[in-house]
Amino acid sequence: MAEDRRFVNAAGLRWHVERSGRGPGTMLLLHGTGASAHSMAALGERLAWRWRLVAPDLPGHGETSRPTPEQLTLPGMAAAVGALLAEMKIAPDVVVGHSAGAAVAVRMVLDGLVMPSVVVSINGAFLPFGGRAAALLSPLARLLYAQRWVSHLFARRAEDPAVVRRLIEGTGSHLDQDGLDAYRALMTRPGHAEAALGMMAHWDLSTMEQDLRRFPVPLWLVTGLRDRAVRPSQARRVAALCPRALVLPLPGVGHLAHEEAPDAVARLLGTLPAPAV
Repeated sequence: MAEDRRFVNAAGLRWHVERSGRGPGTMLLLHGTGASAHSMAALGERLAWRWRLVAPDLPGHGETSRPTPEQLTLPGMAAAVGALLAEMKIAPDVVVGHSAGAAVAVRMVLDGLVMPSVVVSINGAFLPFGGRAAALLSPLARLLYAQRWVSHLFARRAEDPAVVRRLIEGTGSHLDQDGLDAYRALMTRPGHAEAALGMMAHWDLSTMEQDLRRFPVPLWLVTGLRDRAVRPSQARRVAALCPRALVLPLPGVGHLAHEEAPDAVARLLGTLPAPAV
């Protein structure tokens, strides 16, 4: 995707940022946990005619430097991305977030850090896990995050292509070999694995249900109907909470819908209001 690839210092971090496009409006692209700006490349190529695209690696992911524990919380990550945009003097017209990146986008709007015309969620992870999983997963993730050897062990396991394929296909998505290789390159980096685990350890979505009731801008919920990571039923729950939400179902794709079917996602985004010239 990148026509311009740079490093920017903001919020005590050294950010890797990819920029491209030539349109009149600016679109911020936020990847999900365990990914990087690379995951937005295929979608970005299809939107570059209409938008100036900005895609950072989130804290600790890809080539962005290691964050503090506070910057791995949802408010902390939203504030860090806000500081990056302020440093780059960017006010996005649209924010597109995948999975946890969608939650970051929503938090940024709620905290007054951005005010786009619309937030587009691709399989957004907005609500906490229910049942026994909620009581077990966060404490377990915090325990594992505290053990530095865990991320090194995971990185070694990810050297096996079969492990990476199982992880990706476990989300309901199927990527080609290039897509799998890109994730394998990320997962074999202990620092990247540590950041992904750290997000899971520090993420708290307990207030999001109430916060969505006061979300002030339109929220488009692009929903892969084969998503096994964030079930499509969550989009319907979010739409019932958020007065300006719209569910846009995508049949035949899973959690990584924008990588599996970038043409289909780009067509949906092609109906966004024209940015001001």
